[in-house]
Parts: sequence; structure tokens; C-alpha cells
Amino acid sequence: MTDFIALFPGQGSQSVGMMQNLSTSMVVKKTFEEASDILNINFWDMVNIENTDINQTINTQPLMLAAGIATWRVLEENDIFHPSYAAGHSLGEFTALVAAKVFTFEEGLRIVRKRAELMQNAVPSDKGAMAAILGLADSEVIKICQNLRAKGVIEAVNFNSPGQVVVAGEKNIIESSLEVFKSAGAKRAIVLPVSVPSHCSLMKEAANEFKEFLDAIVFEEPIFPVVQNFEAASYDQLDKIKDGLFYQLFNPVKWTQTIEFIAAKNVNTFLEIGPGKVLTSLGKRINKEKNYISIDSIESLERFKEI
Repeated sequence: MTDFIALFPGQGSQSVGMMQNLSTSMVVKKTFEEASDILNINFWDMVNIENTDINQTINTQPLMLAAGIATWRVLEENDIFHPSYAAGHSLGEFTALVAAKVFTFEEGLRIVRKRAELMQNAVPSDKGAMAAILGLADSEVIKICQNLRAKGVIEAVNFNSPGQVVVAGEKNIIESSLEVFKSAGAKRAIVLPVSVPSHCSLMKEAANEFKEFLDAIVFEEPIFPVVQNFEAASYDQLDKIKDGLFYQLFNPVKWTQTIEFIAAKNVNTFLEIGPGKVLTSLGKRINKEKNYISIDSIESLERFKEI
């Protein structure tokens, strides 16, 4: 079987019905039942019955980890379990670390639940915001944020692909910045439907509490390298892995750099393991020479097995 890179999606890829195309595999529902028992939330109903709970950060983060690991376990059942590298976008980094056996599924669920609680409580829901800036160079987005920082917190926080950057900070500054980005040549500048200004300095206090929580958890060496968001690098040292999760909370997600780092390793197939096709779409914009497959159905899994 061909070598591959494992990519795990993060918050924003969730939707009701997202596991339907894999639900014929018994391990999927079993994984969701395991997550539900651990956190006392019915995650299976959350992905199968219309509801608004699915988009609440406190639910979305453990839900997406459960979805990613359920999909990963489907691959494991098909003897696909050792990627050359793995990475995850923001929350997806935790899924990648569970897959790499740095900590258990149960520990991962409790970690991301705590992370979600701290993030949700860090900033009042009407005070923080994020916006997507499309069609401007990274350097231009950073420069505009620096020019506006005298007015309040606004920072470039997700470098998703060339020409797609997300900014986060104080809601009033984010909203007033949209016209500035458009005037500078952005094709689009739109506020995202989230209340938590992730990966910016407003999360620093939450990150400090999160670090204390992580310090009490025993990490194991990864069975395959995981490229973490903070420095777009993989670490063998367990303290560096923990530090990466701490710094990730209030620093940018370097996704473009992450894909570029992995692409240079001469592995040609990238698998998005979990709901949606967000990372597949971003990957094609970052490096068009690679093959990208979204493993969100039995059919897509069979396509990969035929390569």
C-alpha cells in the first residue's frame, strides 16, 4: 500500500449527518458510544438528529475528536495505521496525537473538553470574533493587523492557504477592519459564525490554565511523527509536544507551512481523516502536485486502497 500523510480536520467541519457514509462500520458507532459514556453526552444523536448543540464549542471539540478517531479506527480495521507523518488543523492536532498514541482516546476527550471550556470562558461571547480574509498576501494581512493594533486586539491567526488568512480579536475591531482589508485588495472579508477568538492573545490566560491541566497528564512518545501547528514542526521530546499544545492556543495555526513541510518529505498522498473536505481543499491550494483523498465514506477508503 502506498505511503500516506494523515490529516485531521478541526472545528468548523462538523455537520448533522456527517458520519452517515461510514456508519455501516460497527467501530464508528462503538467509538461514539465510548465518547458518550466518557463525557456523558449523546454524541451519536448530536450527529444524526437536527440540533444546535453541535455548533457549541464545548460540544464541537470532543465531537470532532470522536469523529476523527472513529474514522481512524475504520482505517485501522483495514490495516491502514502508520502514516509517514500526521497533522491536524487546530483541534485536529489533538486527534492526530491520539492516533499516534501520545495519549489515549479517553484522555484526548477530557483534554479537548477542558480546552473548549477554557476557550469559551476566556472572552464574553459578544466581545470576541474571527473573520476570513480572502485574496490578500499573508504579509499584507499581518501588516494591516499591526497598523490597527492601537485600536485593540486584532491578529492574523490561521494561515490556511495562500490567499486565505483568518484574523481574530476583539469583535468591534474585527468588524470595523473588514473595509480596511477590502480597500487593500481583499476579494472577501467576512465575519465567521464563531464567538471564540481562537489562537490570538486573548486566549493567553486560558492557555496558562490549560498548561496546568496538561502538566498532570502523562504523554507517551508518538508512534509516528505529528507536525504541530505552533512551529509547523514535529517533536520527539514529550515536553516539546506539550508546549506545542500550550502555545497553539494563543498563537497562529501555520497550516500552509505545515503542508509545505510535509510535502517536502516526498510522500505524495494526503488523506483527510474525518468529516468534510476542508483540508483537502486547502491542500490543493497549497501544493497541487500531491494527491488528496477525503476519507469520509467507505467508497473513498476503497479508492485509496486501490492506489
